Amino acid sequence: MNIFSSPLFLIPGYRRMWLSILLSNLGGQITMLALPLTAVFLLDASPTQMGLLTAMEIAPFVLLSLPGGVLIDRMQKLPLYIAGEIFMGCVLLLIPLAWAFNVLTMQLMYVVSFALGTVYTIAGSASQIVLTQLVGRDKLVQAYSQNAIAGSLAEVLGPGMAGILIRVFSAPVALVMDAFLLIGSVVMLKGITIHEEVPPRSTWKDRSFKEDLMKGLNFVRSQKMLLEMAATVGAWQFFAQLALTVQIIFAVKDLKLDETLVSLSFVALGVGSVLGGMAGPKLSKKIGPGPALVLGIAITSVGWLSLLILEGYLPSIVLFSWMLICFSWGATLLFVNFLSLRQAFTPTDLLGRMTTTMRWLILLPAGPGAILGGWMAEHWGMRSSLLSAGVGTLLVAVVAYLRPHLKTLKQLPEVK
Repeated sequence: MNIFSSPLFLIPGYRRMWLSILLSNLGGQITMLALPLTAVFLLDASPTQMGLLTAMEIAPFVLLSLPGGVLIDRMQKLPLYIAGEIFMGCVLLLIPLAWAFNVLTMQLMYVVSFALGTVYTIAGSASQIVLTQLVGRDKLVQAYSQNAIAGSLAEVLGPGMAGILIRVFSAPVALVMDAFLLIGSVVMLKGITIHEEVPPRSTWKDRSFKEDLMKGLNFVRSQKMLLEMAATVGAWQFFAQLALTVQIIFAVKDLKLDETLVSLSFVALGVGSVLGGMAGPKLSKKIGPGPALVLGIAITSVGWLSLLILEGYLPSIVLFSWMLICFSWGATLLFVNFLSLRQAFTPTDLLGRMTTTMRWLILLPAGPGAILGGWMAEHWGMRSSLLSAGVGTLLVAVVAYLRPHLKTLKQLPEVK
């Protein structure tokens, strides 16, 4: 099937944005593996240190999301998005440079993770608004699903690339390729034209920063569905981070997979994303975006529970790959519907503040979850973190389904 046959690709600029997402995600796959493998193999990081590494990437969402939303609503989104891609590429080059000069430490890894999280917080929020500006609200589910296909292609191709680069050049040097791919992403983005009317400075210079910030918070607080989704996805983030923090260490130290096998197993992320991206729109249309979101949470829990229940019955690489399929399948289904719903609920002039407020709310629990997951793994064993993640996310799905809001949401709402 021709992936460019979707009507979305007839929208001027969408093809370039889709290719930019593909290139950026390809680089992201390399970084997703190279960073933790650098910490585990070269710096012998403990589970607690891995938890801190994850928490440092999440910290900017907590610290910068709310003020960032005010700034985003006062600025043009596309240039901000492009600047973020450039900054990320520069930051990633610090690790291979430090490794070459034999000064690489976990402290530097924490700094790089925090910087990456800052880009994801500001430029990442801007990118979601650019997508809304480009395709329109009525096509958001299709657009996020189509973007998930770009992500799944990256997940199929990226781990293999990462495995080869890590095996031949080492994990730190592999990050140079991510920097090059980010350059390609920037080239694609610079060819997009967005007709955006930014509020002139005269309309907000007399308003206080706090006033604008509180307007975004009050809007989210006034929307029961946004609060319901924030609580549900935030709880999922807490439990998911218990496992995400330790699963690569578990694969290396308990399942005895080396760097190459870990990288190859991550191809399974692409399989899961294809399942979520291709089936997402049809499933959302059939059962509704609310129930589809809850189903995605339940699917992620299956992977972590399977990892423990089936250990010893399946080859390690098969078992680890199955867990990754379940995670990416469920997470794609979850976030395609979550992102579409939150954008559909929000007036245009509040998109930036709503986006960053929602990201702030759902990621507040993620940092503690990452730190707790590392601590539990170090003191009680990595299986305790994985079991808590599997049981916890399943409970989140059950509670969300028993509540009346999400399960009755059968279509995207109209902005009032």
